[in-house]
Amino acid sequence: MKLYKKEGNIIQILSFPNETVEKGDYLLIEDGDPGKALIVQVIDVQFANIPGILEELLRSLPDGGELMQGEDFDPLEIAPHITYIQDARLLTCKIRATAENESLSPTSSWLPSRSQSTIKKLQIPTLLKLAKIDGKLPIVLGGTKDSMLLTIDASSLDGRLNIITGKKETGKSHLSKLLMLNLVRYGATVVVFDLNGEYISLGMTSDGKRNAYYNKIHVLTPSQNFKAALKQLHLRVLLNILIHALHLPGTSAREFRRIWRSLKERDNLTLHELGEAIRNCRCNHHVRDALFSRYHALVNSGFFTDNVAEAILLEEGLFRAKNEGGAIIINLRNTSSIDRQIVVEYLLGKLVDLLTSWKLKAIFLFAEEAHLYLRETYWDDIVTRMRHFGIFTTFITNQPDTIRQNIYRQADNIFLFNFTNEQDLEVISRASRVDAETVRSIARDLPPHYCLALGKIVKDFPMVAKVKALDVKTMGETRLFFKDMS
Repeated sequence: MKLYKKEGNIIQILSFPNETVEKGDYLLIEDGDPGKALIVQVIDVQFANIPGILEELLRSLPDGGELMQGEDFDPLEIAPHITYIQDARLLTCKIRATAENESLSPTSSWLPSRSQSTIKKLQIPTLLKLAKIDGKLPIVLGGTKDSMLLTIDASSLDGRLNIITGKKETGKSHLSKLLMLNLVRYGATVVVFDLNGEYISLGMTSDGKRNAYYNKIHVLTPSQNFKAALKQLHLRVLLNILIHALHLPGTSAREFRRIWRSLKERDNLTLHELGEAIRNCRCNHHVRDALFSRYHALVNSGFFTDNVAEAILLEEGLFRAKNEGGAIIINLRNTSSIDRQIVVEYLLGKLVDLLTSWKLKAIFLFAEEAHLYLRETYWDDIVTRMRHFGIFTTFITNQPDTIRQNIYRQADNIFLFNFTNEQDLEVISRASRVDAETVRSIARDLPPHYCLALGKIVKDFPMVAKVKALDVKTMGETRLFFKDMS
């Protein structure tokens, strides 16, 4: 390989047929300066556009030359050299860092010699060592294309905002489960909004046996083994549910606050008494109708109860997870859209209460297809205010345009699977920790189950890996009609 050209932070390198280089590979450019080298990443591979190559290719066509019959006449034996030149490739590379005395600097002001420099592939383990991506809490993300392991540190997910995105059936949820189980293994408390029931069997192996996580996976299904006692609810939490999930107008919310406080003072706060108080309240009939419709939505959800014994499961599960490490799976599979929003509003409010009172240290929240149940104003709330309380969120979606742009700008880590849609790639490329050329070039060529890791987990060295397989019962397979007919 030979250094050819530099423009800004883009370097072009000539590569020859006997040198195997692919998109995503890292190269080390060294010259006579001892201990100093340039680290670049290949983001595109194309044929070298050498003057006269088109004419030479045309001459080599079956009917392109004068000799129509017999053997080609090549007395100077230059044909192999011409073929060698025809197959030469031009590598477009992005400068990632300058290595000097085994330390890395993001600057690219130093330029190696064009004539004296040597270029070689930089193996992932060597790069991980240089970038000091080791840590005490390793998570094996998967294998790179050259059969090396890509290992990240669990602490790089701590206090971070993460986004996992890609097309359908490329492996997003699989990676989410891998990260979640490893966090649990290191004693973290994890809460998962499970929209499709994909996480409920993670305590079982693929053949149905109990695994090491069996006693650490706690599944809560709203209106079944997960309910909220009306007496234990804070008024603020219930008002958030009424206003944000059920869209109660402000005038009606003020009347509800008065009714609630009146029942609370008399220690008569039950679902029946709340309904009676709304029925008999002396207020505008429009306000009464608005309160009644929301009251029936709360009752019909089956999520609220007067029995305190039914409502202790959330705290029990969270405190057990806090002490031993574990995951609370909120199974929203058969929950209606309205009931889903009620449960999510309640749970986030409850988590904030537990975190602000230091009953919990921190929570890792995994949100599958969050746009289906989180209101618009909650996006900023979760990644800013709730982040300071100790809720560290990972969004998983196949519709990147449903996540607001300011969320991408605050994202610390992005796990990107295959995308071919230009609009989707454009949305992701606006994230602050990635560059548009890398995303557009590498992401569209990723095979299934390969992801491009970006951000603090890889110290801003984008890396491609095939996500490691899991021996768990994932429940995430698409149900097919013709599966058993082939």
